[in-house]
Amino acid sequence: MKRITLLIVLVISTTLHAQRERAEAYINKYKDLAIAEMQRTGIPASITLAQGILESQFGESDLAVHANNHFGIKCKTEWTGEKTYHDDDLKKECFRVYPSAEESYKDHSNFLMTRDWYAFLFKLEPTDDNGWAYGLKKAGYATEKDYPQRLLKLINDYQLQQYSLAALGKPLTEITTSNKRKPTNSKKQRIINQTDASVYANEPVVEATPVVIKKSIEATEPEENNEPELTVKNQENTASTVKRIDAYPTTVFTINHSRVIYAEAGVSLLSIANNYDISLGKLIEFNELSESDILTTDQLIFLEKKLKKGATDFHISKGDETLAIISQKEGVRLESLLEYNKLKKDAVLRDGDKINLRAPTTLVNNNSTVKQPK
Repeated sequence: MKRITLLIVLVISTTLHAQRERAEAYINKYKDLAIAEMQRTGIPASITLAQGILESQFGESDLAVHANNHFGIKCKTEWTGEKTYHDDDLKKECFRVYPSAEESYKDHSNFLMTRDWYAFLFKLEPTDDNGWAYGLKKAGYATEKDYPQRLLKLINDYQLQQYSLAALGKPLTEITTSNKRKPTNSKKQRIINQTDASVYANEPVVEATPVVIKKSIEATEPEENNEPELTVKNQENTASTVKRIDAYPTTVFTINHSRVIYAEAGVSLLSIANNYDISLGKLIEFNELSESDILTTDQLIFLEKKLKKGATDFHISKGDETLAIISQKEGVRLESLLEYNKLKKDAVLRDGDKINLRAPTTLVNNNSTVKQPK
């Protein structure tokens, strides 16, 4: 028995040693790129390196080796470069191919800088690893629930803070005070700071500045408002009946990592499809709508297929919510909700019902590749 125990300990020790060697080799190879990108854009070098290690599996993933893609960034409509296809949340998804790792690092920085839902991160202290880690998850960078913890563990295990401080020209001892969380005085401030995991557990996902999409799909100036509150209206055979007392963004934002807009009653579905270069059939499919044209209620309209699983494990129904309403509010496919909860589409929900947003029993492999919704 002692011999078996000793063997197990030896195997674990050898595995951990090999993993550390892989991580240190990756860090030594790419730390200068991370430092240069922090000096160029303000994104902490510690966060960049931790994401690079995690997303690329120490630079050994297929995407990293064959596409120089170290951050799992998908093509998106604006990408005009070379492409490759891999299974991720969906089959054969499109990922970007870069001529070098340096280009991957630069594009990762540009990707974060040019999307509105990451803008709040750049208001954080450059050494606030907690804020950046939890903020990236909240803004929709990855689907894994433990993504922030995994980033922070890498940062602590390999002392990646030193590279952020090197970019700032500061000694390592300054990380102790500069990386401490600041106390929050209100719910609104906590959401803006994005630094406390406990704050996020049951919060609705809101990733952009609130304003309203008008019937002409023209942008308006944001209005001053308080913390968003939700009310629900019923509409038969529509995908969303969610309405905010204040407003949703005029620009595209995300719910559970899927792009979405908020449109008022009277907007033509065809005009939305044309405006975002999507076929009307696809728009109807993405939102699980009946064949229709003019929207009869204010509602969320997704511009791409929703994910099969939610950002959290479950949703507690309120008021007159239906499964279709919850599907839109949480950005989870209706067919998945029906499967997870063994319910029919027209099921009547009671106030306080627990609706699963993920398969009830899901095994998590901490060493698995993080699936990206980028």
